[in-house]
Amino acid sequence: MKVLTRKGTGIGLTLALSLAASACTVGEGDEADSGPVNVCDLAYFTGEFGNLGESLAADVDFPIKEVINEDPPLGRTWEVHHEDLGTVGEAQAARTCLERRDADILVSIAHGYRTYRDLMMQEWEDGGGPLAPTVHGGAIPGNLGGKPGEPLFRAQGLDETLGMSGVLYAEEIQAEDIVIFATNVEGFQIAADAAERTADVAGINVLERIDAAPEQPSYIAEAQRIADLEPDAVIVQASTIESATLIKQATEAGISLQWIGETGWVQPDFIKTLGTGPLESQQGVGFAAFSYNADSPAWEFFSKKWNDTPGYGDTHGQPGDAYHYSTYDLLVQTALAVEAGGSYRPEDWAPAMHEVGEAPGETCHTYADCLALIRDGQDVDYEGVTGSGDYTDGGVNQIVQSYTPFNADGTQGEPVVLDAERALAIVDQIATEAECDQPEPPNQCSW
Repeated sequence: MKVLTRKGTGIGLTLALSLAASACTVGEGDEADSGPVNVCDLAYFTGEFGNLGESLAADVDFPIKEVINEDPPLGRTWEVHHEDLGTVGEAQAARTCLERRDADILVSIAHGYRTYRDLMMQEWEDGGGPLAPTVHGGAIPGNLGGKPGEPLFRAQGLDETLGMSGVLYAEEIQAEDIVIFATNVEGFQIAADAAERTADVAGINVLERIDAAPEQPSYIAEAQRIADLEPDAVIVQASTIESATLIKQATEAGISLQWIGETGWVQPDFIKTLGTGPLESQQGVGFAAFSYNADSPAWEFFSKKWNDTPGYGDTHGQPGDAYHYSTYDLLVQTALAVEAGGSYRPEDWAPAMHEVGEAPGETCHTYADCLALIRDGQDVDYEGVTGSGDYTDGGVNQIVQSYTPFNADGTQGEPVVLDAERALAIVDQIATEAECDQPEPPNQCSW
């Protein structure tokens, strides 16, 4: 046993560490189990994000099949199931993961969490419930998660910070008047709300906010409305196809503007739908999201393996796609925390997620290197592709906001890192917190 102390809290957290490389049992007090670990991914094969489903599923498959299962934590291989939520909804897909898949790890609780949070609270309270790393959980308020009673850990920050980042870039290019366009999807609405609040703090005039139904075949009326308003920039919170359709039709309406989009624009479907013509005629097209550390050994390992492994780089695009590398980082850190915590129980895993990514500890950058150090009884500080590996108390990855432009040929330009101090000064003013009947889960919360 080794005592690990949570940085900044002074609270000792006793975590069972596996000391032998051959360790293959679960943590102290658990029944030994050599069977596979069930990983159930809340997937997007139908519905508004159905065009991204195969790529997003590959993002989950890659770290598990190509990295983690080469030497799985506690000796138990991970078995992946992708459960489509596009038709039945997120709540039903989550229930299927729990009841039919017997999920030990439930990946990507997301926009629909409020509709089944009570069920998850009961799962975690009664039997430990699944570990819950999430790529798409940015719509969940930042004061929820990060704890054994609610073991949510988000890879991409909050949707609100992404909405904020778009306006911070507009401020950087000295835009005075903007339009905010968003489809009626909860995550996009949250980001658009945050963009409005950020504009108010930054002193940027919002000429109009345009909300539209998703999955429309045409957005010509909205494009013409934007043309009539004559903004300096447009903040867009919509999926790849809707966004590309809007910009194409705005181009056809004869306007040239700065278009600042969201993380999903990194997906190949955005440029495939948009084409390169509008890129040449618009003042700028790019997305506000977050960036990777290209100088890190973690990036060197990940990018080479992604490109060199058939079925990934040759099928789903370059490793610089934020969904590719953020999912990789999240699941690698999940696996390391399982080994460090000594079990698949949330009470062991949640504090270990914080510990394996925080200093002090031996700095390491790959799953294999970190795993070896943990099994040698050392505390580690995982520095991954997305940065420090630190998570807030609420389980939100501390990402670095950036803006990435598209070049005229459709390739991505160099990311522009946004002012971190400026972001920190604004984020507390625009973030939404859930209101709970008590601070610690299990609790009843609304937002």
